[in-house]
Amino acid sequence: MKVKAAVLNEVGAKWEIEEVELGDPISGEVQVRLAASGLCHSDDHLRTGATPLPFYPALGGHEGAGVVTKVGPGVTQFKEGDHVILAFVPACGTCEPCSRGMQNLCDYGAFGLTGQSIADGSHRVTNSKGQPVLPMCLLGTFAPYVTVHQSSVIKIEDDIPLDKAALLGCGVSTGWGSAVDIGETRAGETVVVMGVGGVGINAVQGAAAAGARFVIAVDPVEFKRTKALELGATHAFASMDEAAAALPDLTWGHLADLVVITVGVIEGAYVGQALALTAKGGRVVVTGMGDVLDEDVKINLFDLAAMQKRVQGAIFGGISPRTQIPNLLRQYRSGVLKLDELVSAEYRLEEINQGYDDMLAGRNLRGIIRYTEADY
Repeated sequence: MKVKAAVLNEVGAKWEIEEVELGDPISGEVQVRLAASGLCHSDDHLRTGATPLPFYPALGGHEGAGVVTKVGPGVTQFKEGDHVILAFVPACGTCEPCSRGMQNLCDYGAFGLTGQSIADGSHRVTNSKGQPVLPMCLLGTFAPYVTVHQSSVIKIEDDIPLDKAALLGCGVSTGWGSAVDIGETRAGETVVVMGVGGVGINAVQGAAAAGARFVIAVDPVEFKRTKALELGATHAFASMDEAAAALPDLTWGHLADLVVITVGVIEGAYVGQALALTAKGGRVVVTGMGDVLDEDVKINLFDLAAMQKRVQGAIFGGISPRTQIPNLLRQYRSGVLKLDELVSAEYRLEEINQGYDDMLAGRNLRGIIRYTEADY
């Protein structure tokens, strides 16, 4: 079927709205009509080249939720009409990481930036010239329809608002898990969240829900600091220097038990700044993504060893999507997790460049593309 899509044709280019050909689902795949897609910073990494791709054009988008419209052969978990969330990390359930409870590290993840389908290695999306188009994370939610492998699909209840559910496919789950699961926030602890965008704001929510005594949001944008205070932060500072000046008095010299780095584009220097705010035996969780070629991190090795601190990387918040997404939907139903309050702007697909301009300028907490009947 022919669908419109937001496509990048080269590094540094703007998103262009083009018509692409979307293949029908084959064995193990489903097709989904999307209600909405989140505008995540990770897709902008494709534009800047910080996340390199084997080829262009690329179809962006990896946060989406919608309704199943077609089911391929051999699919038994889903049927037409099911409401689903797309997880940016697939989970087969049988590979070695999945069998150890680490579905976020599923071996299928190796396909994510290849453009080749999990089912048979072919391409599900092509452009008007017949060239293959690489869908971000094999999803490509910057189009109103997607054909995806069943390992990337999670069924949800029909009454969950799909436009809000879309955010659980990456940003919400990643941020919450970075603080609560892999970050191991415990009641009474002090947590610093460095960067309060679409991921960091959910680390704030998670730390607050886990019972942290102090949740300290650090972001240069006043709007984001204000939203952080509304969604669980106890304090907000414009810089790590400001936080460093206040933290000793606030914690009686203890400093932070956990620092979560969720900036949109991470730099090596941020890890050292985070460790300097970390208490003895404390943790630093590195969630933000940087340029794949950036290998420079400067930290005090004596402090790291002598104070027994820990630096931990995280993908999808360090927890399995098939565990995290249902858990967070329960938190949403109970009122603990705020989803409606996260969406600060909605855009049509044709307005995607404006959406990313707003994100980069700090005017959005989280923007979404909402699809309407005119898009299908």
